[in-house]
This record gives sequence, C-alpha cells and structure tokens, in this order.
Amino acid sequence: MTLVLGADQLTELVGSVDVLSAVEAIFADLGTGSMRQSAPTALAATGAGDAPDGDAILLPMAARSDRLGLAAVKLMADIPDNAVRGLPTQRSTIMVSSILTGECIAILDGAIITRMRTAAASAVATRHLAHSDSRVLGLVGAGKLAIEHVRAIRSVMGIDDVVVWSRSTDTVERFMTSLDPGLRRTIVAPDPRSVVENCDVLCTLTPSIHPIVEGAWLRPGQHVNAVGARPRPTHRELDGAAMARGTLIVDSAATARAKSGDLLEAIIDGALPADVTLRELGAVIAGIEPGRTRDDEITVFDSVGLAAQDLAVAAEVIELARIRGIGDDVAISAAPSFGWSRPAVTA
Repeated sequence: MTLVLGADQLTELVGSVDVLSAVEAIFADLGTGSMRQSAPTALAATGAGDAPDGDAILLPMAARSDRLGLAAVKLMADIPDNAVRGLPTQRSTIMVSSILTGECIAILDGAIITRMRTAAASAVATRHLAHSDSRVLGLVGAGKLAIEHVRAIRSVMGIDDVVVWSRSTDTVERFMTSLDPGLRRTIVAPDPRSVVENCDVLCTLTPSIHPIVEGAWLRPGQHVNAVGARPRPTHRELDGAAMARGTLIVDSAATARAKSGDLLEAIIDGALPADVTLRELGAVIAGIEPGRTRDDEITVFDSVGLAAQDLAVAAEVIELARIRGIGDDVAISAAPSFGWSRPAVTA
C-alpha cells in the first residue's frame, strides 16, 4: 500500500519530527558517499508566460539513500505566472520508493517539507560555519521561509536579536506576529543594507532576479545563507563581489554549477573564476573539508536545495505517520505490498 500525506496531515506531523538532525545526517551521508543523487535537469513547460526569465519550468529531483533504504523523486514546478492566478508560484510532490523492492511507499505534498528542510539546511550550515557567539540574525525577506529560519537557527545558535527587511509591510507584520517568544529585540530595517551591516548571520530569502545584497556591505567574520533565489541560472540575490568575498560552501557542487544563479552569474561577471573551488557542506560535516578557518573569514552557504534533503525529512514523516495512523493508504499497484522499515544499523 502507498501512504498518501496531504498538506494538513503533514502540518500535524512535522512539528514532532527532528528535521534538523535528519538533514544534518543526510549531509554527512553525502560527504561520505553513502547517498546518491543527480543534478536536476530543468524541463520547460509549454504554454507559459512570455515575460523575461518568467517561463514555467518543471524540475525533477532524485536521490537514493542506502542508509534509509529509500529513493525519492520530487517534481518541483516553478510557475511565475501563478502569481496572477492567485496560486503558489512553486508547487511540488514527492514520491518515495523502497530501493529493495521498488514499491512506492508514499506520496507527499512537497511544500511544507521543502520549507522545513530548507530552513534546517541553513541551520546546519550556520552551526558548522558561523561564529559560535553569533547573536544577531539578519533576514532579507520576511515570508514563511523567514519564520522557519528564525526557529531553525535559534535551535543551533544563541540568537538574541533579529533584523528583518521586506518590500511588503504586510509580510513584515505577519512575520512579527508569528515569531516565537524569547527574542530580546526584533528590528525592522529600512533597506537590505541595514540588515547586512547589523547582523552576524545573514539569510537571504527572496525570489529576487537581480542582486539584492552587495559584497561591499559584508563585514569580516559574517556567515551568509543565500537561499531564496529560484532554481534558475540567471536569478540571484548576491552580487559577484559578495560571492567573491566569501569562502563558498554549497549543498552540492554539481547542482550549484547547474542551477545556482548566485554562482553562475558571478562567474559570468568575472568576479569568480570558472573553476572556483566549492566546498560541500556534507564534506565539512564529515570532517573531510575545513569549514571556517579564520575569525575574520566570511563564509557563504549557497543553498540550492537537494532531493536528498527531501528524502531525509520524508522518511521521518512516513515513520511517524505509520505510528500515529495518519494518512491514507492507497493500492496504487496490483502487486503485493512488501512495505518498508528502516534498515538495521550495522556496527
């Protein structure tokens, strides 16, 4: 039987799942080579809008985990014209299968899992790359992803203050009412520069096409999580100078070279060489590559998003859903169901 989990059911489950530990473990698997995935290939969707860089794309993302005994494929649809339809501009669905039998174990809505694993990835990068005494979190962008980033990063770092900016005052107001208690101060900045110049850890969380953060604004010792730009090689949030000032750490070098506009546009601008060295976060976690090496070093985590992260969180959610009896079982295949359980860990 195939477990089907919709958005409401996932909302009920994800608060009880240790998303950060799951994502950190899967990054370590990537670092040691026990996790396999391929760089996604964007497929143009026909009949899309004709605005520059506005055409719809479909992005199939696949990963396989030996440790979990699972493979996952997420189909992410990036449809800019959905904004005028009153619909989400990004939608996704995740299919999870057993690598032992090939059986489709579960089908899940991808939006909540994507948001949670994205924030968790930034938190994991912050834990391994930022100064341990970082106290001020800066957010360029104030949507749902920003709220998750505050929660995730506060779980790994002693954040006292948040500085936030958004083009939308309504978005900022919703952000302010959604914050967890315990922060000393939350400051609404007048512009992105004010955020950058007054934080220890910076997260860029906007669907910007053109740079919204300049390298000249960065301070020595900062850590940057570049997160928000859509998965298109011409979209970016950081200018070339910002990318050049930092030590670059990516979730996947192959994926970043295929779809990170922050990276590719910096190379086109001449700010970075085409053969720029990219450290992978998984290798840093596994101790194969160094993370921060100097107090004044600027570290930049270029987060493009991986199917491995989706798989890590989906596995946790599926287990918990089975325990709690949440979700709908559907007989998609006529073949007998073998099911899935997490493989035993061998010493």
